[in-house]
Amino acid sequence: MDRFAAAWREWHRDREGVLAEPHGWLSITGLHWLTDSPQRFDGVPGQWHEEDGAAVVTVSPGEELAVAGTERFELVNSGPGHLIDAGERKIEVARRGGYVVRVHDPASPARAAFRGVPAYEPDPAWVVEGVFEPFDEPRPVTVGAVVEGLSHVYTSPGVLRFEHDGATHRLTAFNGKGGNGFSVLFTDGTSGVTTYAANRSLAVAAPDEQGRVVLDFNRAVNLPCAFIQFATCPLPPPGNHLPFEVTAGEKILYSS
Repeated sequence: MDRFAAAWREWHRDREGVLAEPHGWLSITGLHWLTDSPQRFDGVPGQWHEEDGAAVVTVSPGEELAVAGTERFELVNSGPGHLIDAGERKIEVARRGGYVVRVHDPASPARAAFRGVPAYEPDPAWVVEGVFEPFDEPRPVTVGAVVEGLSHVYTSPGVLRFEHDGATHRLTAFNGKGGNGFSVLFTDGTSGVTTYAANRSLAVAAPDEQGRVVLDFNRAVNLPCAFIQFATCPLPPPGNHLPFEVTAGEKILYSS
């Protein structure tokens, strides 16, 4: 147990360190949706619009943005954003149905107020063995978002099946970050009580040769929308609610 707890605490420290990075999620101070009409946004260098499936920015002389003249950014929907240097800040361009720009400022209030992420104590009982059940072909899955009217589409290679208290449960899995393993969005009996209401996310390593996987719910994490109001986080796919309390992983944030 001591070795297990020590490994978890090291992971948790690293997780908090990533959140608190100068241009990480906690640094975001604004989100702006682009239209087909060029416009400027408070605190954002350049003039922005959306055109033919791309975000377009035009920078005037003297503006602090690492773009020369006019530049286009054609990005994958629901994929990673593109960061542009703007002095000590960075401007992120992302595609979420339409295009958005977000401001990453190391001096953001959320980053200054960050006190870490509360979490349940690590418990080996929440390390669960399961099986990956692949689909015949990967499937596109559309899910909602914390932003009303917005949706995301992700590729699901299959489901993860596991047992808990004598019952079988299945969770739709998406491809993991960088194509490695899986990412699972889920809610459970603690959601909205001790854990973030919208969902939590769990990274799962790729299956072994027999298709076996390990779901370590101690490493279930909050999505960015739990920390800031400028995120467009996806909601879990239908069926990814666990009808029991997962008393492991990250909790609701400190209120003050």
